[in-house]
Amino acid sequence: MPEASETRSAGAGSARGRLVAAAQELFARQGVAATSPRQVMSASGVGQGSLYHHFPSKRDLAMAGVAATTADAVEQARAELRGDSAALDRIRDYVGRRRDALAGCKVGRLTSDEAVMDDADLHAVVGRYFTDLLDEVATTFRESGLPGAEARDRAHAAVAIVQGGYVLARATGDPNAMSAAVRGFVALLAEPGSSAPVTPVTPAGLGGPPCSGRRADRVKPGEPAGPGRPAGPGRPAGPGRPADPDRPVPPDGDAPA
Repeated sequence: MPEASETRSAGAGSARGRLVAAAQELFARQGVAATSPRQVMSASGVGQGSLYHHFPSKRDLAMAGVAATTADAVEQARAELRGDSAALDRIRDYVGRRRDALAGCKVGRLTSDEAVMDDADLHAVVGRYFTDLLDEVATTFRESGLPGAEARDRAHAAVAIVQGGYVLARATGDPNAMSAAVRGFVALLAEPGSSAPVTPVTPAGLGGPPCSGRRADRVKPGEPAGPGRPAGPGRPAGPGRPADPDRPVPPDGDAPA
């Protein structure tokens, strides 16, 4: 069976192929809601008879254009995320790919298009794109050595960085905003050239079990403090900790219980 890209390429010169390609470009530039079949017909150079032969309604045209856009995007991501290079290198290639930050993501912009989000079928096509993309990125993170749940979390982070980078760039008018977001994400990965997974960071942000209910720098009265912690009043100095010179240790038998 031919690949989807081969099928689309073969039909690109046909009337239907030209209509779909024109619809994709117009949807990316102005959205589905603002695009009329007549605009698509004019941009494609196809006659009205052919337009309505292939797409009797605007919704039919929208389904074809949106489906083609999401299929192209998934295919490109797969090409970047599958290969023989180290898994984290492939992640870097995906997030660091040259993008037209100010134009925005062709699929991501569809999520703010009411004509798409209010139509269950169109909404499902866009949702399936992100599900497929997350699966691809998560699979690549698993190949780097991360367990399933962590790989999935990292996949969400990677996709969110790309989509959020588009939003920042468009909002500020500065394409460097996206570049900065990508650099920040890549810096959290292992050192360049390494395929080792990133050491997970706990919610507490400092390592160790989060929300333990006990501050590490507090010691109960009478309990030896850890290495490097000054002795408190009435507590003997522990290993590696000098006694507090201003607070003499009470005589034996007088220490607090």
